[in-house]
Amino acid sequence: STTATNSNDNNNNHSPTNKRIKMADGGEVVLNWGDWMGSYKTGNLVDNESERIDRQKAAFGGDTIARLKDLNVLIVGMQGVGVETAKNLILSNVGGVMLYDGGIVCKEEHRGSNFYVTREHVLEEETTLGAASLTELRTLNPFCRVDLLDGNSTLTEEIMNKDVLGTRRGYAAVVVATMLPKKELFQLNELARANGIAFIMAVTNGVTSSIFSDFGPNHEITDATGEPTQTLAISNVEVLDSKPKLLDVAGVKEGEQVVVVTVAQNEHGLEDGDVVVLEDLRQGMEGLNGMSVTVKRVAIASPTAAKVDTRGVAFKTALGLPTESVVSNFERQYDFYKSAFDEDEGNANKKFPVRTITIFNRLAFVLNDDNGKKMLEKTSVDAFRQYQSGGLLNQVRPPIYKQYKSLAETLQGTPVPQMLRGEDWELGKGVEVHLSIAAALDFHEKNNRWPQLHNVDDSSQMVEIATSISDSRKDTEGACWAQSIQYGFPIGEPRDVDKKRIARYSRLFAAELTGFCAFLGGAAAQEVIKASGKFTPIDQWVHHDEEALVVDECASNVGPLFGSRYDYQIAIMGKDFQARAANQRVFLVGCGALGCEYLKGLALMGIATGKDGKIVVTDMDRIEVSNLSRQFLFRQPDVGHPKSVRGAMVVKKWNPSVNIEALEKKVGDDSEDYFNDKFWENLSVCWNALDNVQARQYTDARCLFYSKPLLESGTLGTKCNHEVVLPFRTSSYNDGKESDDNENQIAMCTLRSFPYLPKHCIEYAKQAYFSDYFEFGPDVYENFRQDPMAFFEQLDTMDSGEQSRALRMIKAFIDLQEEAGGSIDFNACVRIAFNRMMKDFRTSILDLSHSADEMEKSSGKKFWTGTKRRPRPVDWNDPMPLLMEYLYSTANLYASVWRAEVVRDRSEFQAVVDELKLEQSIWEPSGDKVDLSEGDNEEESGDSGEDDEKLKGELYKFAADTSKLQPAQPQEFEKDDDLNFHIDFLTAATNMRSWNYDIKASPRHAVKVTAGRIIPALATTTAMVCGLVDIEFAKLVLGLQSQGSDKFLNSNINLAAGSGNFTTFAPDPPVPISTGLDAPQPVSFTSWDRIDLSYKLNELSMEQLVAYLEKSFGVTVNRIFLHGDTEDRALYNALDKKKLDWTISYDDEGKVTVSDGVYTQWPQIRMAVQMLGRLPPTSGQRAIFKSQVEKVKVSLEQTKESFMKKFQGNVSDAYLQVYRPSEEGEKQDYFDAVFKGRDYLTLGVDCHTEEKEDITLPCVKYTF
Repeated sequence: STTATNSNDNNNNHSPTNKRIKMADGGEVVLNWGDWMGSYKTGNLVDNESERIDRQKAAFGGDTIARLKDLNVLIVGMQGVGVETAKNLILSNVGGVMLYDGGIVCKEEHRGSNFYVTREHVLEEETTLGAASLTELRTLNPFCRVDLLDGNSTLTEEIMNKDVLGTRRGYAAVVVATMLPKKELFQLNELARANGIAFIMAVTNGVTSSIFSDFGPNHEITDATGEPTQTLAISNVEVLDSKPKLLDVAGVKEGEQVVVVTVAQNEHGLEDGDVVVLEDLRQGMEGLNGMSVTVKRVAIASPTAAKVDTRGVAFKTALGLPTESVVSNFERQYDFYKSAFDEDEGNANKKFPVRTITIFNRLAFVLNDDNGKKMLEKTSVDAFRQYQSGGLLNQVRPPIYKQYKSLAETLQGTPVPQMLRGEDWELGKGVEVHLSIAAALDFHEKNNRWPQLHNVDDSSQMVEIATSISDSRKDTEGACWAQSIQYGFPIGEPRDVDKKRIARYSRLFAAELTGFCAFLGGAAAQEVIKASGKFTPIDQWVHHDEEALVVDECASNVGPLFGSRYDYQIAIMGKDFQARAANQRVFLVGCGALGCEYLKGLALMGIATGKDGKIVVTDMDRIEVSNLSRQFLFRQPDVGHPKSVRGAMVVKKWNPSVNIEALEKKVGDDSEDYFNDKFWENLSVCWNALDNVQARQYTDARCLFYSKPLLESGTLGTKCNHEVVLPFRTSSYNDGKESDDNENQIAMCTLRSFPYLPKHCIEYAKQAYFSDYFEFGPDVYENFRQDPMAFFEQLDTMDSGEQSRALRMIKAFIDLQEEAGGSIDFNACVRIAFNRMMKDFRTSILDLSHSADEMEKSSGKKFWTGTKRRPRPVDWNDPMPLLMEYLYSTANLYASVWRAEVVRDRSEFQAVVDELKLEQSIWEPSGDKVDLSEGDNEEESGDSGEDDEKLKGELYKFAADTSKLQPAQPQEFEKDDDLNFHIDFLTAATNMRSWNYDIKASPRHAVKVTAGRIIPALATTTAMVCGLVDIEFAKLVLGLQSQGSDKFLNSNINLAAGSGNFTTFAPDPPVPISTGLDAPQPVSFTSWDRIDLSYKLNELSMEQLVAYLEKSFGVTVNRIFLHGDTEDRALYNALDKKKLDWTISYDDEGKVTVSDGVYTQWPQIRMAVQMLGRLPPTSGQRAIFKSQVEKVKVSLEQTKESFMKKFQGNVSDAYLQVYRPSEEGEKQDYFDAVFKGRDYLTLGVDCHTEEKEDITLPCVKYTF
């Protein structure tokens, strides 16, 4: 009945093997706990490989990560695409990578795409591309075997090798990254197909790139999308012996028997035909566990006229009833509306309008298919009638089998090849690319060489060959030839071959651009990973053609070429492009995975190599081991160093001409003294490589203000997107709505008392245990210890719940010291951890169960039903390994808090525990009230106020002298430091709670991913999207924004889900914002617009500014404030202006007259005014009430004076008065520095028309 975790994440339901560890004195201690933990591991015990691939594991899962180690890959061609693919596969931790370069010797132009080729390699004149790349590729990952195929081996021989790199395994995939002769290419493909080897071809020629994927005649896909499968908690199971008429379940007729399952989640997310496995059924239903069953959605018919709001509270509340009750309610509704419909004579011969509403918290079991029949062989439908509580539905994805055609077949038999750009695909532009590839193969077969750069004769011959191929295929059904395409479908009407595009393909065939290389290298490497069975391969071709990059083919601009590393770039985009590229000023924000890729691209393109060019890269982070699997500029010796500094150092070595500055500064509203107007105004482009929404929103806002283009991108596992933001031409990042907030919050009552899923236990361990004991608790205790009076002042600003929590924590920390005799050493930390364990996992569990039992007795209703599981307490007298694991991590964390020396050695810790002879106390009902509510109300009980006052009183006793209190060190949660005990504690606490509630234990890595909010990250996705953005940057340098935003491309791609999820589109236009004004005033504007007001000679007063705005736009101004400020502050507020008319006066008899508005701001004087009106002049009490009125009168006069000072003074003075921090110090100094460096303010205006209709105006830039 006990459960513990061990070092094998995929088999964590078994206790670790007992181990005898020799002590220093020669004795032995038997350890049967903790092998899975990380905190005791130092030196050779540390699993460096596991640390490296931590983020990949979050994306792929443990099983796929293990299968990747069985993959050996042959990469053919070591120019740009080849080295990119190799890099990404090595970082992905495949088993082995064999390189083949065909003996091609390094040339200077190769340095524009292969980042490992140096000037020395070129000068040697013998070094091949593979040899130049091998050493650096090997250093990317010491756990991946990498080698170069010697020149004596042929590809057709090597692909049959059954012992690649000494692994005793053959190749799982071959990637052809350069064009091969037709016969050799087709033969290699056929050999791969015949031997179960995935074949991927990824080639780029000029401005065209193509990827082809062939997984053979029968490929098994074990997980088509990589999306997490659903785990649904059962809250009820019902057997309906006769399906009601209104209930709709596909395949189940009215009157037939149906089993309906209600799940705890509001939406199950499953489709008809999905398969689930039953788990955790109990109370006589155990025999069903492990069985597979097909499910169908459940829906109900409702009259259209009823207009049921399926998102409303009433509907969702109704779904909490049993299914028969739900149906009964809908039947009454149906009969009512049907009767009214039938009574209306106008509806004669009309059909009663009905809508079908899917009930997303219910599923029906299919019992007449193969899965259902197998189940009924072992049990009967009556077994479901026994349901009381528990049970899970685990979604499973049956394998998918797909057949793929050969390269030769698809090169001829793909009538409408897919293009990355959707519009190009629909127009059939992929036909010319397909014909060009076929023509190039025939050209080589005829001439024994490939088309040469800028060779007009070769391009003419290529056009002739392509035309001939197209003509020869016209009568072949399903062939690729020049026919008209409508909406992506061929219609059989011949059209002319686009000779211009094919000729261009030929002229630029020999050239390659780094952006296309990175795009293909990421996509091809991800295809290789699919050989593991994970994810869906592309189907089967995807082309990308960027003809917009060819803007000027003037012979003197694109040639002649004299052996520059940028020759390929010049050959395509021209010498003027290269000159502009050299003087670009780029601000790269972030140097993580995205930033590394972008730095590479910038260096290879020769950006900022001129005297006016500069790259500024900033990143505050330091390099960690887990970064090494995708941030390819870094190696193990870089760990601990700044990312921006080390990244800049690497690319500076690749291209010493690059002018680059590395910073460790945050970019935000607290660094505008450094990233000032001059900095932003001098930029050519801002380039985001960020991983959070808030930072993206800030840089986007800066680009909006300074009218700078922004390149934006992001990744999440296999998913990625990029966005090009062009001043005045496209929407901005902030025009969309994106948030870092977690929308799927779990109800606190579920976490606190009724968990039923592993993630509930993980969240509670993080939010309650870790936060209270090691973060919040030590923090508030230290605040109290260092300055008690300041703490009590701070306490008044907290809400009641946080106040109670803080007071309890401080008192508990003081009590711990008293119990330990004044000083907490490691032994005391063990005792604290033990008491914590007894309280959280024994006493509280027994209290909860006892209270539930008492409720059952009093109500006569069963309490532990549905998802509520009856918990069980831990027992120190019958210990399991998990108890020691919890004690070890918790005691050491407390030692870190109390600054005691930790005991990392498990055998020493075991000895300490044995010596302390810890004993659990006998439990007795406490009489304390236990919260058994199922709501999410976290309000404190009515007695909490009295308890808080009592705690305050006790703490005041210590406030006079806190010098005897021991300092505590709050723990800042860090998921990536295994030695800090954080993840070990969370795993142990999670699984203790899981054991309490009989929930499946969670492996350490799953806890780390969930509690650490780890974002899955992959080198493949990163490289691919960065390649696309590199191409878009080249368009910016070319100045294509002046030709319209449709020259640019945004993307939203999922590399896991097949080529149908390669979505690209032109950027959206700016989002119009209605002003509410009528023409000729502007009726709308965009976020790029602003109102510029310049008064450098004579600054306006606030009164003049208000008057100007009201006259210019025909509005009444309500407020003027700092643009973007969300607080209730303003340079001008019309409500304050109204206060000028407020008065407080006395008549001859001493009665007070007060303007009504005064009461709105000073309601406390109403009583005083009333009393002064009632009391006689001789009353002695009048002085008291008159004093209150006089104080308000003084405040009113001060308010008027303050307003007039701002209103009649300069606008800039009003700004200083409102926004300058009042206290001296860093904030005031920073404010002054920013203000001094600017001669303008950005203002927001809240205004309305005479009809009180709200008006929206752009940001006002007020220059003074």
